[in-house]
Amino acid sequence: MTQHIGIVACSAEGAALCYRTICIEGEVLLGRRHAHPEVSLHTASLADYETCLERGDWPGVAELMLASAEKLARTGADFLICPDNTIHQAFALVEPHSPRPWLHIAEVVAEEAAARGFRRLGLTGTRWLVDSAVYPDKLGARGLDYLRPNDEARDGIDRIIMNELVEGVFRPEAVEYFGRVIGGMKDQGCDAVVLGCTEIPLLIDDGNSPLPTLDSTRLLARAALRRAVAG
Repeated sequence: MTQHIGIVACSAEGAALCYRTICIEGEVLLGRRHAHPEVSLHTASLADYETCLERGDWPGVAELMLASAEKLARTGADFLICPDNTIHQAFALVEPHSPRPWLHIAEVVAEEAAARGFRRLGLTGTRWLVDSAVYPDKLGARGLDYLRPNDEARDGIDRIIMNELVEGVFRPEAVEYFGRVIGGMKDQGCDAVVLGCTEIPLLIDDGNSPLPTLDSTRLLARAALRRAVAG
């Protein structure tokens, strides 16, 4: 018996990629075509999350996450994941009250970075995420260094994420912009880049990035698969 995965979603494109990865790659671990663990997904309105984010209301974000967690627990989920890096800033408010255990997206990425021998990671994501301690805390615990984008790059990336990627819009100009930012991180000594918004992997990958990528969305999905299969 595999465990039931509960997905606490926030934005649609990233959550869909996470869900799709679990369903498509499950057969590799389970050894049977089209096999994957049971999966349930719940999300509050992205607009409700954005309202909390804009006013820095992390207890409000936690309430939304916990409401999803409670509903997923009632559907039978054994553990929970959230394919959204930004709202992990509320994780410390969520975990003590959660009806089920969680995998932490940044911890999964940090584990992969350490396993692959990376030492200094460029961070990309929303302005809320790159200004936060979500990744610095988890990377620092493994002795990994990091580089935040400068203010101009932070705002440019945030604009692309919130105005394009979450709407399912993927433009060549956005690929070029990310390429320039990541190239600058390479010049400053980074040996890999964290795709720290779950929509970014729909735009950037190892094929068009100047640095090796750490795809937070798929890494989380694969960690969830391993946990579900191992029980």
